[in-house]
Amino acid sequence: MQSNGSLSIRRETWLKAHRYLALSVGFLFALMGLTGSLNIYREEVDALLNPELVIDEPQGEYLPLDRIMAAVRAAHPDRHDSWTLEMPRSRAGVITAWYDKPRETIREVYAPLMVFVNPYTADVIGSRFWGDTATTWLFDLHTQLQLDRFGRNAVGILGLLLIVSVSTGLYLWWPGLGRIRQSLALRHNAGLIRLSLDLHRAFGFFTAAVLLLLAFTGVHLVYPSVLETLTDSSGMGHDDEGPDIRSTAVPNDRPVSLAEAVLIARGPFPHAELRRVTTPDGETGTYRINLRRHGEANIKHPATMVWVDRWSGQIREVRNPNLFTDGQILLSWMWPLHTGEAVGATGRLFWFLTGLAPFVLYVTGLLQWLYKRGWIPDRELNVTALRPLPQVLARKFYRLAVDFSRLIRVIGLGAMEWGIRVAKWGKQRNPD
Repeated sequence: MQSNGSLSIRRETWLKAHRYLALSVGFLFALMGLTGSLNIYREEVDALLNPELVIDEPQGEYLPLDRIMAAVRAAHPDRHDSWTLEMPRSRAGVITAWYDKPRETIREVYAPLMVFVNPYTADVIGSRFWGDTATTWLFDLHTQLQLDRFGRNAVGILGLLLIVSVSTGLYLWWPGLGRIRQSLALRHNAGLIRLSLDLHRAFGFFTAAVLLLLAFTGVHLVYPSVLETLTDSSGMGHDDEGPDIRSTAVPNDRPVSLAEAVLIARGPFPHAELRRVTTPDGETGTYRINLRRHGEANIKHPATMVWVDRWSGQIREVRNPNLFTDGQILLSWMWPLHTGEAVGATGRLFWFLTGLAPFVLYVTGLLQWLYKRGWIPDRELNVTALRPLPQVLARKFYRLAVDFSRLIRVIGLGAMEWGIRVAKWGKQRNPD
């Protein structure tokens, strides 16, 4: 058996590791969590900030994709490379056409052009570059801290450090099987510092599993080749578009249309939902069609893919998730698990709340550290005086919520606009 002295030394070592991680990068953990929570509802927030992207009264059927693509090319006649049409997830949504490498943002790591089209009228609603909107700016802040490749690597390292922080926290908290319930009690009558400690333990315990999952999947998304090598499943990264399948047919004066390519791709999967269509790149390019079948975890980027020859209409390649190896199945779940797509509406809400946990853990942990160093005093909490509060809030909640949401929107939009301008200014000063 280990002596009490060796256990004490080990505990002190883990405590120092946990504390130094929190003091050095705890704020970044909180930032990653908050931005991650907002990104879970990125499309909903984008629709709220940009109401023109929501069709007020959707009626009838979508226009043919060839007509949609013609409207996109008419709006951007000088962009001749491949386009990807992403289908809306609701009847009130718009079709988004993606152009991966616009010349205006060629120096950026990732800054495609997004063109929004009304699927019922083929009207081009707007065109924006990735990073120029509040939600895409927030996404880049979450994925690379607005620092391009360096920031992306930093986020990967932060994910590894978060795994260490959560693991050491669980080790330090563990009270034994018989005392778990007691250790999670919230003692609101023992003062502010005691309550902050209880909140720290409770939030840490109830969110630890999901935080570890989000950190692990986040590290994978930054460094996908590690798991791909370990599972012998290359080409399964989130940004991977599959093999570069080229046309082998002789070019002719009757190329396959978008609608025909989609119809052909549906042959092997007649009940699948169309999610994305990528047009051929050059004379030897092929159509790449992403279909989502029932049960697939990934909604935006499903793994079912079909490549159709642009000249002959032949199916050149098929990616069927039913034929995946265990390693490929594991990797195909990484992105939808990280974003919450794989856990449904209720799961997405829990993912959102879990993203707030690092901020709560950072604040409550910081209070403990400041108190132990004698920099802040403890304070009593008068819970009895707060009991009439729910009745007051019940009468005024709606008005307060409306006023607060308006204030947050004004402040948030102003801050995002300022951040975008600062980021652009910095990149102009340091273009390399």
